[in-house]
Amino acid sequence: MPDHRYCGNSHSEHAFGSFLGTQREGLCLVGRRNMVKAGMAGIAGLSLPDLLQVRSQATAAGKSISSQRSVILLWMAGGPSHIDTWDMKPDRPLMNRGPFSPISTAIPGEFICEHLPKQAAMLDKFTVIRSVDCQKSNHEPNKVMQTGHRQAAPRANPKGERYPAIGSVISKFCGTNQPGVPPYVAFQKSRSHVAYAGDLGQQYNPFMANQAATLPIYDLVGKDTGKQSSSQMFRLPRNLDFDRIGQRMGLLRELDQMRRELDVSGSMDAMDTYHRQAVDMLTGGRVQKAFDISKEPESIRERYGSHLWCQQALLARRLVEQGVSFVTLDLSYHTASGTWDNHGDNIPPYGGISKGLKPLLPLFDHLITTLVSDLEQRGLLDDVLVVAMGEFGRTPMMGTQGSTDGRNHWPQVMSMCLAGGGMRHGQIIGATEKDGGHIKHRPVTPGDLAATIYHHMGIPQDQTYLDHRGRPMFVVQENGEPIRELI
Repeated sequence: MPDHRYCGNSHSEHAFGSFLGTQREGLCLVGRRNMVKAGMAGIAGLSLPDLLQVRSQATAAGKSISSQRSVILLWMAGGPSHIDTWDMKPDRPLMNRGPFSPISTAIPGEFICEHLPKQAAMLDKFTVIRSVDCQKSNHEPNKVMQTGHRQAAPRANPKGERYPAIGSVISKFCGTNQPGVPPYVAFQKSRSHVAYAGDLGQQYNPFMANQAATLPIYDLVGKDTGKQSSSQMFRLPRNLDFDRIGQRMGLLRELDQMRRELDVSGSMDAMDTYHRQAVDMLTGGRVQKAFDISKEPESIRERYGSHLWCQQALLARRLVEQGVSFVTLDLSYHTASGTWDNHGDNIPPYGGISKGLKPLLPLFDHLITTLVSDLEQRGLLDDVLVVAMGEFGRTPMMGTQGSTDGRNHWPQVMSMCLAGGGMRHGQIIGATEKDGGHIKHRPVTPGDLAATIYHHMGIPQDQTYLDHRGRPMFVVQENGEPIRELI
């Protein structure tokens, strides 16, 4: 069965096109098998290129964990420099400390980058972790930090893709907070930027939201093209109405056993759920409403701003409000390693610290503080955990790879920040050595981060799933534990 995550702008295609329902098979005349295929192709009139990514709403046992909690992951694809954002070293030489200056924050005695003034003013709403142990993390694909597993590094481990994303685990064991919406949604710039379900099965992959909303289109270096994406995912094709959808669903139910005979890939086990949820999405209106920014008051839209990433942040808030459990925003313009991959001003396309990172920081500052403030004002912040991070930090010394002020990958340590989720904030966790190159105390591992998110969502730390060989695997590995300072 084709992978429709790659459909991109192929709005006219549908999820069951490959069944070729009107074509004869070999020397057979049109018969009941072709009738089954035609019936399945009929439901494809729903015109959802990503139909097969709508997720199950229950656990394998048929039970869901009751919760209104959710997570928004702000994924800074490429790996933001910790020394030039949340872990500044102002007393060090220029080539170590970088070109930016520190400013005081709402946490007494703590400083962050001058280009994050809004976050500095409300840092008491955040927790900054300066001692994240990100060893083995890499990008293209980005897996380790988004799964909580160090072995989920396909560049180093051929089996790395089998480890499920944290969002996929939540999709399986929590489902959605409301019917008619997918549990795990991602705004994805590149397939290599977002973690997928791995051994959990493709029914727990993220619902690709890029074509579900009308959004500004930016080029690969962040220039607004002035164009808008066309939201056609939920559009019914001509001559197909809700009554006809119901009729086709009835036919599929009647021919369920015959349909399962077509399964050669294992993907059919999730088909009934896909069908039901696709119809719920089309007829129920909840998810369409969430993706329609025009329904948001103009004052709120202006507050977030017109930038693509900010519009996606507003959509993320709308999605969790409507019941989505996990939303990932791929904060990148480029389809390769990611916009935060600031190797140097002489190394395109992302530049270095002064010309590459500097323009990103005020934008991120506005995005994250607006999102957190909006969630708080709506009474949602205790239920919604906001996580902002990338895949690793950057080298302590600038000037790598012959650049003037760039920094290379540094998987020894990174910084990240969190807000909301009913956790204890207004604190700094951990520290690095004086040059920012290694952890000084209180290491926080990918497993600890995963355990913390699962704790927030009510998933037991000893929860298991079956891998591709049918063996039980813990969702939290490497002795990961919820970060005690937060819970």
